[in-house]
Amino acid sequence: MDISRRNVLTAAGTAFTTNLFTGNVKGANDKVAVGFIGLGAMGSGNLEYSMKVPGFVPVALCDVYQPHLERAVASANKGGFQPKGVKDFREVIADRSIDAICVSTPDHWHAYMTVEGCKAGKDVYVEKPACVYIEEGQKMVQAARKYNRIVQAGTMQRSGGYFKKAAELVAKGIIGEVTFCHAYQSGLTPKKGWGNPENSTPPSDLDWNMWLGPAPEVPFNNNRWGVKTTTFPTFRYFWDYAGGAMTDWGVHLIDPLHQCFNEVMPTSVVALGDKYYVTDNTQTPDTMLATFHYPKFLSSYESRTANPMPMFGMQQGAATTIHGTEGTIMVNRQGCWLIPNSERSRLAPQSWANDREMAQMNVPHWRNWLECIKTRQKPQSEIETCVRSSATCILANVSMRSQSRLDWDEANWTVKQDAAKPFIKAKYRAPWKLEV
Repeated sequence: MDISRRNVLTAAGTAFTTNLFTGNVKGANDKVAVGFIGLGAMGSGNLEYSMKVPGFVPVALCDVYQPHLERAVASANKGGFQPKGVKDFREVIADRSIDAICVSTPDHWHAYMTVEGCKAGKDVYVEKPACVYIEEGQKMVQAARKYNRIVQAGTMQRSGGYFKKAAELVAKGIIGEVTFCHAYQSGLTPKKGWGNPENSTPPSDLDWNMWLGPAPEVPFNNNRWGVKTTTFPTFRYFWDYAGGAMTDWGVHLIDPLHQCFNEVMPTSVVALGDKYYVTDNTQTPDTMLATFHYPKFLSSYESRTANPMPMFGMQQGAATTIHGTEGTIMVNRQGCWLIPNSERSRLAPQSWANDREMAQMNVPHWRNWLECIKTRQKPQSEIETCVRSSATCILANVSMRSQSRLDWDEANWTVKQDAAKPFIKAKYRAPWKLEV
């Protein structure tokens, strides 16, 4: 970690060490009381994973949409727990009996709730992407450092065996010198996409104003909300709340590169994209190509949502590949493969796939967070790692939207191009303020 990065990311507090002792360390037999904020698809999943890890106790559940809250309470009751249900997340954060919070809200709430949770002395699990604006990510890291909190991000692949194997192979130098990496995601979206619903009155059991929170005030639109008709919410396709496929899938596909190469950021980014095919009212592109210049290699990210053809003979339409002078490593949630460059290579092809234990990610990720809450050690997806992966994806979106190449200024945690700087600064609607 160089001094310039440390100064920027920890300006509000002390630098991260391997031991963040706070004087309030949980003993081996202590239970950790958790409040869950946001109980849609991801939040419900996180609640289920937590209940499989002895030591976590869900004591509070919070959502602005009543049916989601009722579903989560019923799920917790079935698991043998009796949490209280609330609609205002501030009640959860203010509750001193709660040790930690899990933030699984839409992306535009991640930073604010994480910072406020840290300020309240709570450890935090926050979903990816870490943030919508790069400035938010910087403040999340600062809050974790200043208040000595264990903040685990939802990049759960880092706890999966396949991704650990890829990082191990790269660290050993088995594939030789790496000069190029590639990440891709493909699918087939209907031309009508999610349709073009008219603005309307919000459902009576949804607090739309609180759902919007720091985002601009706009009329309710079913696609902007997008959580009732699909388990893959469409809010992520609007710039006010998220960053489209780039920050949704892209974080999961680019994060393995950061895991393999010690969290280094790209020095420059160029990206192009557009809605070439889909005709719905969402805003983010259906097709995108981004190029990242890292200090020692070039990497690309390809998003094709109008063509489902997988690459490299894979069945799943998403993977990350690392290309070296001796061979290639390919990794996704189905496996990790070592592919020699030729039949005469000194390497033998190897496959780690369809291994039930290696494929486990979510429960091990929650188990890791629990261990780190008790030991105050650095978790598998410590918040700075997710902020860096999220920022890389955000830079691609900013490059595309500003129609410019961006050069990363690591010392000041910004870009060198003045015209693009407004895109990376947080914009919060009153009365919400992001303050560390």
